[in-house]
Amino acid sequence: MNTSKTKLPLDGWAGLKQHYKTDAMSGFLVFLLAMPLSLGIAKASDFPPMMGLITAMIGGLVVSFFAGSLLTIKGPAAGLIVIVAGSVADLGGGNPTLGWHLALGAIAVAGVLQIIFGLLKFGKLNDFFPFSAVEGMLAAIGIIIISKQLHVLLGVNPTNALGKPLVEPFELLEALPHTFANVNVASAIIGIVSLIIVLAYPLIKLPIAKKIPAALVVLAVAIPLGILLNLKSTNPKGLVHFDKGLFDSLTINISFAGLSNMGVFIKYVIMFALVGSLEALLTDKAIDNLDPYNRKANADKDLIALGVGNIITSILGGLPMISEVARSSNNVSNGAKTRWANFFHGVFIFLFLVLATVFSDLIPSAALSALLIGVGIKLAHPKLFKHVFHVGKEQLAIFLVTIVTTLATDLLIGILAGILVKFAFELTGGIKLKSMFRNNFKLTNKNGVQVLVIEDAAVFTNVIALKQILEKIPPSKEVIIDLSEAKMIDHTSLCIIDQFQKAYELNNGHVSILNSKKHTRLGSDATSTMILID
Repeated sequence: MNTSKTKLPLDGWAGLKQHYKTDAMSGFLVFLLAMPLSLGIAKASDFPPMMGLITAMIGGLVVSFFAGSLLTIKGPAAGLIVIVAGSVADLGGGNPTLGWHLALGAIAVAGVLQIIFGLLKFGKLNDFFPFSAVEGMLAAIGIIIISKQLHVLLGVNPTNALGKPLVEPFELLEALPHTFANVNVASAIIGIVSLIIVLAYPLIKLPIAKKIPAALVVLAVAIPLGILLNLKSTNPKGLVHFDKGLFDSLTINISFAGLSNMGVFIKYVIMFALVGSLEALLTDKAIDNLDPYNRKANADKDLIALGVGNIITSILGGLPMISEVARSSNNVSNGAKTRWANFFHGVFIFLFLVLATVFSDLIPSAALSALLIGVGIKLAHPKLFKHVFHVGKEQLAIFLVTIVTTLATDLLIGILAGILVKFAFELTGGIKLKSMFRNNFKLTNKNGVQVLVIEDAAVFTNVIALKQILEKIPPSKEVIIDLSEAKMIDHTSLCIIDQFQKAYELNNGHVSILNSKKHTRLGSDATSTMILID
C-alpha cells in the first residue's frame, strides 16, 4: 500500500516550517547547477549574462509562490536559446543591444498569451502534439545548440562575408572547418577539458558525485585554468563580463518598438508562447512522474504563473522562463518536498548576484559552452534516434521531418511539418477525417469493473478526449481497456495509456489491456502504433 499519500508535505508557511532544512539544502544544490547554466543560456541567447541569473532569481523569489507545480524549478531554458537568439538577430537587424530590448517586448506579450492560455484551460492541449514531433523539435534544438556552441568552445565567433555573426544552423555547421583552423588555443583547452568533465562525470559512481553538480566541477576547473592560461589577455571576449551590479541592473529595459516590424514580432510572440508553454508543460508532466508523493501539477495555474513571471522578467531585461527539466529533476533527487526549494534556489541566486561583479572576467565562456553542448547532446542523443526507429518507421519519418524542417526554417514550421506528416499517415492508413476528431471512447461499469472500450481510432487529435475519460475512472479499481475493435491506436495514445496504467497501479488499482490478434504493430516498442488488419 502506498502510505506516502497519507503524509503529504504541507504547503505554504506550514510547509516551510515542516521542511525548511531539506528544501533549503535542495535549493542550494540546484543553485550550484542553475548559476552556470543561466549564465551560459543568456550568453548563448545574445542577452547580457546577468539577465539569465535575474530570470532564475525571479522564477524562485516570485513565481514559486503561485506556481501550479510544486517541485519544478523556474528559470531560463536551453531549449529556448534558438528562439531568443533568433529574435535578437531578426528584431535588432544585427544590433544585439537593440535586438535584446526589442525581444523583451515579444517576451512580455507572450507572457500575456500564457496567462490567457491558463485562464482558458489550455494546459491540456499539451497532449495534442504528437510525441515524435515534440521529440523531433527537442532534438533539433539540441543540434542547433551544439552547432553554435562548438565555435564558442573553441574561442571563435563565426561571421559571414559581411562580418555579421552566423545564426543559421546549416551555416554554423558549414563554418566548423574554418573554426577548427582558427581556434583560440587557451579557450579551446578550457573548452575541451570542460567538455570532457561534462561527458565523463555521469560515469563516476561515487555517491558524492550525485550531490555535486558537474557544472560546479567544470567552473572549479575552468576558472583557475583560465587564470593559468592568461585568458584575459589572449581572448578577453572569451570571458563572462558583468557590466553592472545587481541593483544597477534592475531597471526597465523593455521596448515595444519591435511592433513596427509586425510580422516578425508576432512570429516570435507565438514561438515564445507556444514552445515555452509546451516545454514547461512537458517538464511538469515529467516531474509529476518523479514526485514520490504522486502529486499532480495544475497545468493551467502553472501557465498563468509563468506568464506573470515572463512579464516581470521581460520588463527588467530577463530571458523567458519555463519549468526547466534538468534543474527540476535535480530538485526532486535532492529530496525537495515543497515549492520552498524553488524559493531557496532564488535566494541563493540573489546572494550570488549581489557579489556577481567579484566574479566578472573570471568565468570562461568556453566552459559555459561545454555545459550547453552537454545539454544539446542529451536532447539529440543517438539513443533517441534508435528509440524512435524501434517505435516505428512512421514515427521516425515524423521525427526526422520535424528535425530537418526545423533546421532549415524555424521551430514553429518544424513542429507543424511533423504534425502534417502525422495527419498524412493516419489518412493514408484508412482513418476517416471525422474519426480523427471524434470521441471514440466508452466507459462503463460492469459489476464493479471499469471497462473502457476504444472504437474506431485513438490518435493524437482525439487524445484529449481519451485523457478526460481516463481521469473519470475512480481510483483503486479493476480497469479493463479494450483495444480489440479499434482500427488504429497511435503511439501518442498508447503512451497516454501506458502513463495512466503506471500511475493508476501506484495507487492500488489494476489495469488490464485487451488487444486483438488482428492488430499489427508498426514497430517493436510496447507503444508502437497498432493497426487493425482486416
